[in-house]
Amino acid sequence: MDQLETIDTTRLRWFVAVAEELHFARAARTLGISRQRLSATVTELESELARPLFVPGAQSTRLTAAGEQALAAAREILARSEETVAQDIPAGPGAFRVGYVPGVTMSKWADRWAERYPDEPLELIGIPQAEQLAALRDGRVDMCLVRLPIDREGLHAIPLYKELAVAVVPKDHPISLFDEVVTADLAAERMQDASDLDDIAATLDLVAAVGGAAIVPHSLARLHHRRDLVYRTVTDVAPTEIALAWPAASDDERTENFIGIVRGRTVNSSRTPQPRAQTQQPRRAAKPRQATRAKPARSTRRRSR
Repeated sequence: MDQLETIDTTRLRWFVAVAEELHFARAARTLGISRQRLSATVTELESELARPLFVPGAQSTRLTAAGEQALAAAREILARSEETVAQDIPAGPGAFRVGYVPGVTMSKWADRWAERYPDEPLELIGIPQAEQLAALRDGRVDMCLVRLPIDREGLHAIPLYKELAVAVVPKDHPISLFDEVVTADLAAERMQDASDLDDIAATLDLVAAVGGAAIVPHSLARLHHRRDLVYRTVTDVAPTEIALAWPAASDDERTENFIGIVRGRTVNSSRTPQPRAQTQQPRRAAKPRQATRAKPARSTRRRSR
């Protein structure tokens, strides 16, 4: 299937996940995306290829003959892609690559890096939420600002800060009159699916179009702010947590330097030893202290006029 060569690898990976699981919901959970988005992606893929990949209307998910061929071709394309990525990694140190998931703001840390290490290029790479772990494992980035939880096997992770959860509702919704709400205030609402953090913009479009509410991390509500929607803090929903993660086998000086920046270390407080002066000036002998006459104490009485 030569047409698959023009399909981006992300959609090919999603198709392979469904073809191997033969279950859309399980594949969606594995990929960390919504079932609706996964189904829509497969439908788009079938439309582009002009043939069904799964048997329409079947009680259990089954591949068609074209789907079997597409699965074999997609696996081959993905294998070649991984080999190409591995070959393209330079032998020497290039730009230090730091990934970040949607909602994370990197400008402050990037500016500090440029000030402290002007000769060390820093490359910032936006990573979809669903690919944060894969980006670290396949070497696309050296470190990544991730949203917990994440499988930490073979990784180091430093929690940095927490994000409050907010409820996004239409501007004229009654809860817009309050600063904070609890989930009980939304009990009668039609809750829109906000599990796919890479597709929050579409979720908020749905809230604006048909009403209801969605609970999302505050940073994503701010990132996709709309004038026809408002968001209010939900006090009884656990906050999400942003962490800095990197492969355990790749600790080096640049990794330590970036950790120092995100943790707010100053140049003088860095773990890197500061260079000492090569020569030390000999101490001068202390001069003998000279006796001084005690001055007469001033009278505390005020002079009368």
